Amino acid sequence: MTVPGDAPPPVADAGDDLLIVPIPALVALLVAARSAKGAELDEAEVLAIRDGAVCMAMPADVARRMAEARGYDDLDPEHVWEDWQAFRAAVDLDALPATGGGAGG
Repeated sequence: MTVPGDAPPPVADAGDDLLIVPIPALVALLVAARSAKGAELDEAEVLAIRDGAVCMAMPADVARRMAEARGYDDLDPEHVWEDWQAFRAAVDLDALPATGGGAGG
């Protein structure tokens, strides 16, 4: 409801590409879940974490800037299992801090 004198809520341009972005990043969620489990995650667990992730819709340029500020690109939700396998192969997960919040990469 708009109160007189209030500006209307911002509306994205029809030309803006909106992306659905997990917050926090999927890779951070998976690293934390693996740490909490104390063992590798199986595909069903990875997919369940993806499916339960809180997401925001945002313009593509905002998502790009967020990834730049974070220092890494997140996993693609459509290919999360394959991306998670590639991430695990590239990063020594056991060397990451066991805080449950961060993921390097």
